[in-house]
Amino acid sequence: MFSNLPTLLTWTRVLAIPLLVGAFFLPLDAAAQNLAATVLFVAAALTDWLDGWLARRWGQTSAFGAFLDPVADKLIVCVALVMLVHLGRIGPVIAAIIVGRELTISALREWMAQMGARASVAVHSIGKLKTVAQLVAIPLLLFDGVLAGLFHTRPLGTWLIWAAAALTVWSMTYYLRRAWPVLRDGHAGAQVRD
Repeated sequence: MFSNLPTLLTWTRVLAIPLLVGAFFLPLDAAAQNLAATVLFVAAALTDWLDGWLARRWGQTSAFGAFLDPVADKLIVCVALVMLVHLGRIGPVIAAIIVGRELTISALREWMAQMGARASVAVHSIGKLKTVAQLVAIPLLLFDGVLAGLFHTRPLGTWLIWAAAALTVWSMTYYLRRAWPVLRDGHAGAQVRD
């Protein structure tokens, strides 16, 4: 479970979740709370890239790591979205769309893996683009202030989270369409069309 550095880095993302929530309850002013939460989220996002890179480079990939990595990613994103709704920085509909998609696609991938057809719902460029939009939007919305004296982060963060929500729906539609032959027939013998 803690057998190598990549897996340990993944665990740090899980452990960062209560710290992210707790940042907004520190006896600090709002700007300091926002900064603490932003730094935690960005550090967690960087560990996501780093743990995958190290695991591949050092040949330390594992079944447990492959399970924990996407769980940690989805947990911290979903918790950040809930906090942003709580803070009034995004609407609940946006959060519901993104969280609902994550739950749906995670369940779909698990079911497709059991059916022997996981490759049909492998990560696609639309999903990657959605992830990038989310991972830029969330820190901008957590920070919610003037960045380096240049611009206020909320308008850009709001625009990007809406873009992420649109890409979320698009990617979910794509994955469901790819999986439909197997879902319809209920077995892996169905041919999945491109």
